[in-house]
This record gives sequence, structure tokens and C-alpha cells, in this order.
Amino acid sequence: MSRIDAKFAQLRAEGRKAFVAYVMAGDPDYDKGLEIVKGLPGAGVDIIELGMPFTDPMADGETIQLAGQRALSSGQTLEKTLDYARALRETDDTTPIVMMGYYNPIYSRGVENFLADAVFAGIDGLIIVDLPPEEDEELCIPAQKAGINFIRLATPTTDDKRLPKVLENTSGFVYYVSMTGITGTAAVQTDSVAPEVARIKAKTDLPVIVGFGIKTPEAARAIAQVADGAVVGSAIVDRIAAGHSVEDVLAFVAALAKGTHSA
Repeated sequence: MSRIDAKFAQLRAEGRKAFVAYVMAGDPDYDKGLEIVKGLPGAGVDIIELGMPFTDPMADGETIQLAGQRALSSGQTLEKTLDYARALRETDDTTPIVMMGYYNPIYSRGVENFLADAVFAGIDGLIIVDLPPEEDEELCIPAQKAGINFIRLATPTTDDKRLPKVLENTSGFVYYVSMTGITGTAAVQTDSVAPEVARIKAKTDLPVIVGFGIKTPEAARAIAQVADGAVVGSAIVDRIAAGHSVEDVLAFVAALAKGTHSA
């Protein structure tokens, strides 16, 4: 059983929904970013999404784009992002870590080399937003064989004809993007999300987690009431960008986690 599977089994047994937090590795710099990541489990985060900074993001809004620029400017690399996972694993062997980003840095490193390094670092899942199901042989299938979950995005435009293809080789959980467009641009609307989550869950036994547009503990709770959990990224990254202390950032994360877990 993977760490992701074990986490969802634990949450089901406890009657709780999953809170997933996204941060960009290396934002605003290596040391502060690592301190935040190390503090996430203690703040109530069930699964950590670790952004891989990349020069040419396509699905990210301004908040995440700027976070990536800050990270790259401070010297963050794919190797240093793997170092984050290694550092967390020194004290935490249970919290799942999912790397999220684009294929180019992985391709440049070499898929076989990357997967070996990711397994050694304690990475549990990948969300690679620019690799469609038609390219599963490129990374998805090798990742699954290496024991790393490949988590697919479903969106409001993923119709019933497309959905089975999206779900075909997905594992760990399904990430439902609550709106069309880029990250961090609008507030999520629970009424529109609920039927879409139900539609996806009718086609898979995997947990369905909802992200994009969740900015407050109240919104996280509302989404967790209709899904298996909530993802918050831009709202956390905004606080990092504003120069808040590690303690302040983690206090906000704890409030989001409490909201999700109260669903």
C-alpha cells in the first residue's frame, strides 16, 4: 500500500476528509521554503503538493508563476526540490509527498534517472499537467511501475467521452480542477462542483480531491463536504509572497486544515 493509499484509508477510518497543501519548492528561498514544508504536517496537512519551479508554466496563474520565478531566482533546481523530500523523510515517513509541475525538467534529467531519484527521496506521486493520457508510456506507466502514483487532472471540460481515458491509468487520487482557466483567478463555486465530483466518483473508486479557487477555511470546508478533500495552493503562496513569517504561514495552513477536517 502506498503512502497515499494509506493516508486515505486512515482518513476514512477517522471519518475525515483530506487537506492537501501546495507550496512551490524554493519559495521565497531554499531555507525558508524548506522550513515551511517541514511544518506542514504539524499544521494538519494530510498530503503535501510540492511545486517544481519551471520557466514556462502554462496552467499557473500569476501567484504561482511569480512563486516559480522567486524560486528559480534563488537557485532552486529539481535536485534541490528532491532534497526537500529527503529532508522531510528524515523525521516524517508517513505524510505523502506529490510533486506537481511540468514534464520538461523530468525529461531533461531522464525519466529513468528521475524516477530512481524520486523513489529514493520518498516521493509518492506525480502531477504533470502537460502530459495527456495519450502520452502515458512517456512517464505515467514507468512511474506506476516504480511505485509512484500518477495523479491525473479532471476539469469541467472533461466530458463523459473523455473521462474514461483520463481515469485509465490514474492512481492515488483524482484531482478535480474546479474551474476552467488558470490557478488563483476566482473563488470556487460549490454548487457547480458537487455534481461534477459525483459524476467522476461514479466512474472510479479513487478519492476525488478538488482544487483551484479555495481561499478560506470556510470554502475548504464547503468543498470537503462534497468531495474527498480540498487542495489549497495560491492562497498559501500569496502569504509567502507577502513576506509573512513561517509561523504566520503555518497558522493560516492550520486554519485551512481545520476547516477541511470539520466537514
